[in-house]
Amino acid sequence: MSQSQARAPTIKDDHAVTPPPPGHRSGFVALIGRPNVGKSTLLNQLVGHKVAITSPVAQTTRNRLRGILTRATAQLVLLDTPGIHRPHHLLGEHLVNVARSTIGEVDLVLLLMDGSTPPGRGDAYITQLLRHCAAPLVVGLNKQDLVTPKRATELQRSYRSLVGGCPFFGFSALHSAGCEQLVEGLSQRLPEGPHLYPPHAVSDQPERLLLSEQIREQVLHLTREEVPHSVAVRIDDIREERHCTRVTAVVLVERSSQKGILIGKGGGMLKAIGTAARLQIQALIAGPVHLELFVKVSPHWRRHPGRLAELGYGNG
Repeated sequence: MSQSQARAPTIKDDHAVTPPPPGHRSGFVALIGRPNVGKSTLLNQLVGHKVAITSPVAQTTRNRLRGILTRATAQLVLLDTPGIHRPHHLLGEHLVNVARSTIGEVDLVLLLMDGSTPPGRGDAYITQLLRHCAAPLVVGLNKQDLVTPKRATELQRSYRSLVGGCPFFGFSALHSAGCEQLVEGLSQRLPEGPHLYPPHAVSDQPERLLLSEQIREQVLHLTREEVPHSVAVRIDDIREERHCTRVTAVVLVERSSQKGILIGKGGGMLKAIGTAARLQIQALIAGPVHLELFVKVSPHWRRHPGRLAELGYGNG
C-alpha cells in the first residue's frame, strides 16, 4: 500500500445494507468531561472495539475520535473528546478547543463525571460551560463499581444539585454494568434518521491516526510519569508488503533526557514499546506487522504552531 492510499482497518463495509425501520434514530453524541473520567474507556466499551487509547495519565485523548455504535433501532456516532482543563501551552489550548467546538456540532451531549467522588471545581466549570449548549444534555456517572449503592445515591444527589434536572445514568464503563441502559437512554433522545455510516462500521478515523495512537498508548503505559505529555508519534510510512504491513514511526520528545528514557538501557525500553504496540496494531488491522520505531528530540514542540500542525493538531 502506497503512502497516498488510506485504509480504515476498523471499518467493515456492509455490501447488503438494508434500510433502517420506521422510527429509526441516529445522531452524533459528544462525550464531554474532565480528564480521566473514563470517556475513552466508555467509547471502547460501547463500540466493542478499541477505538480510543486509554491511560491513567490525564489528557491522554488529543483528537476528536469517533466510534460508531449501531443497534436495531438506532445508530450512535460517539465523539470522544479531550478532557476539559486549564491549558498551560499551545497543545493544551488545542485540546480544550477541540472539546468545546464539539459541543456545538452534535445532536446530544453526554456529560461524563466520576460518580465515585463528589463533584469538584472542574465539574462546576464544565457545567457552566454547558449551560448555553443547544443540544440536549444527559449526565453519566461512571465508576459506580467503586462505591456502594448507598454511597452512589448520595453522590448522585450532589451531582443533581450541580447539574439540575437532566436525565442521569449510573454505570461502570470498565465492567459494562449499566451501559445498556445508558445506550437506550441516549438512543431515545436522538432525532429520527437513517444510518449515517454502514451498519458494521466501528470508526471512521484515518489509519495513520489510529496507528500512532496505539504506539503513544504504549509509551504512556510503559514510561509512566517519566515521560508524560511531552510525547507525540508521527507515522512516516505504511507499506503493504508480501507477508506483512511495514510501519515506520517516529516518537517525538522535548528533551534529550526523555529520549534516553524511551530508548532505555541497551534499547530495552524502545523494544518493549515496539513489541507491545505491534501486537495492538496487528489486532487492529488483523494481519502481521513489522514496526520500526525511532526517537527524535523536538524541543518545545507543544508550543510550536508549525510542529503541532505537522502532527495533526490544528487550531481546534
